[in-house]
This record gives sequence, structure tokens and C-alpha cells, in this order.
Amino acid sequence: MSPAVKQNDERESAEVVAVARRRKFTASYKRRIVREADACSNPGTVGALLRREGLYSSHLSNWRQEVEAAELAALQSKPRGPKPGATKAADRRVLGLELEVAKLKKQLGRAEQIIDVQKKLCDLLGLPTAGDVP
Repeated sequence: MSPAVKQNDERESAEVVAVARRRKFTASYKRRIVREADACSNPGTVGALLRREGLYSSHLSNWRQEVEAAELAALQSKPRGPKPGATKAADRRVLGLELEVAKLKKQLGRAEQIIDVQKKLCDLLGLPTAGDVP
């Protein structure tokens, strides 16, 4: 091999291939950049800020929208009353009690039918009933 080819092989093997990684920005970082961009008053200072931080203008516009949405969400009125999750135990208890009431009503209906049959039987046989006895 010639020395020129040998040097090319060494260069190729010495190169490090960069693997692209998705950057993650914290909320405090986003807030700081948006505030700095809002404070920029001279033309070109926002661009300089973005270049310094290695950001795109789309980052800044998206973060501004997120900040505005968060502010609106924070200012919206919150529903009053107990939280939806807190009533689950009470709802289960109410459901159980409703089932018990339905069961007892069914038993009461049967008992009333039996009593009516007993009254009719007493009338047919001529036996005194509880209402007839003084």
C-alpha cells in the first residue's frame, strides 16, 4: 500500500460518527428563553439569542404558545365541590344500599301476598283474624 492510501484509511477509522439526539428542554429553560426574547428590543437581538442557544425560531414561537396556553389554563375558574375520584367510595356504598332496598321491597311484596292469601283462607274457613279479635 502506498503511504497516501494508508493515511486515508487511518483518517476514516479515526472519525467519530455523531449520532443525532433529540434535545429535551426543561420548563424553566423554556421560560427563561421566552423572557429573554421578550426583553430583546433591538433588531437582530432575538436572532443572536437563538444562534447563541442553538435554537430555531419555531422553538421560540411554540414555547410562546405554550406559555400563553398555560397562563390561560391557570386563570380559568376551577369547578367547585368534591373531586370526582373522592366520591367513588360513596357511589359504591349508595349502589349497595340501593340493591339492598330493592331486595327488601321484593321480600315485602311476597310477605304482603302471603298475608292476603292467609286472610282470604281465614274468611273461607270462618276463622277469626287478628282484626276480628277484640
